[in-house]
Amino acid sequence: MSLKTSASSIISKIEIFRVPPRWLFVRVETVDGFVGWGESTLEGHTEAVEGAFADLAQRFRGWDADGIEDIWQTAYRARFYRGGPVLMSALSGLDIALWDIKGKKLGVPVWQLLGGKVRDRVRVYGWVGGDHPNAVREAALERKEQGFTAIKMNATEALAWLDSPDLLKGTVKRVREVRALGMDVGVDFHGRVHKGMARQLAKLLEGEGVLFIEEPLLPTQPSEFADLGHLVSTPIAAGERLYSRHEFRPYFEGHALDVAQPDSLSLCFKRLTKLGKVSHCGGISELARIASMAETYDVALAPHCPLGPIALAACIAVGVSKLNYFIQEMSWQMHYNSEDADLFTYLADPSVFTVKDGYITTPSGPGLGIVINEELVRTRAREYSQASVEAWRNPIWRGEDGSIREW
Repeated sequence: MSLKTSASSIISKIEIFRVPPRWLFVRVETVDGFVGWGESTLEGHTEAVEGAFADLAQRFRGWDADGIEDIWQTAYRARFYRGGPVLMSALSGLDIALWDIKGKKLGVPVWQLLGGKVRDRVRVYGWVGGDHPNAVREAALERKEQGFTAIKMNATEALAWLDSPDLLKGTVKRVREVRALGMDVGVDFHGRVHKGMARQLAKLLEGEGVLFIEEPLLPTQPSEFADLGHLVSTPIAAGERLYSRHEFRPYFEGHALDVAQPDSLSLCFKRLTKLGKVSHCGGISELARIASMAETYDVALAPHCPLGPIALAACIAVGVSKLNYFIQEMSWQMHYNSEDADLFTYLADPSVFTVKDGYITTPSGPGLGIVINEELVRTRAREYSQASVEAWRNPIWRGEDGSIREW
């Protein structure tokens, strides 16, 4: 049982804020005046996470904020039913905020608490092309001018379960356009390409110098991931829809990923693993465990993060301390964001995420190393609520025959 009254950093308040463009921020305050920020964004399921968080807030007010592992394990195990995107996203936000508090309390960056840094800067990539990939050369050129040396783009639009091979030719053309600029490119199949088409597209891309192919199949197909890995030499990444180390296990044991992509909040492997979102996989605590597990299988770490600044800071804190970490996704000017709600909008000092020569310098401030503009967060959340703005939803795609297709 957790010692709830023996230490001074007792949790007095837990709040959540729904803010544009589609993010869910978490604020945890202690009786001795420390404030930590987390992120529980689960795109398309905001209300469900808010409901789960109401339970977490009720359970952990009055607990010692220093007891991060005890709180994590209690939140994960004590309600019998566990795991999944909703519960793990809620837990992620709380966990990230607690690590932020501990760093601030001790006056050190979170990465120092994870064993110290193994690198001084982290490589990052930006998005181009949107859901319907187009004009990628112009967008990639703009990214290059912003300081990026790598980008990611969607491979295709919606495809039938088995479709015309002609629909895959444009992907190769777009990759060549980006590579001609001297930039690296990751190609996101987004789980919208089924096995028969995925094999064809992966083979077409094999000789094009692609950095990795992401989620070439749906996350329910670990054996088929491994089969694809035997077919091509291109690194395979996945993990944004895997929500704990237990869900990564069959991928690792099946030699299915090269890159794990936990969502700061998920992951992938074979020659490259794309770890999922830190805001989905259980926060900093679980992301660090997944990273170490991935290293055992010689899988790289590339946290998935088309999310907000808190999730990004949490990913970087882990990445700085893990040797198998190789690149980080950034949502700056991503197609889901807007001019007044972008990656830097809620930061008091956006320079912490300045991109130079393809890298971000390791944040050195205490905790997550960022300062959130709390007044703006509260204002935007209040405006969102008063205007009764519906939470973000992904589009629903249907084919020419009326059947639903993967987005």
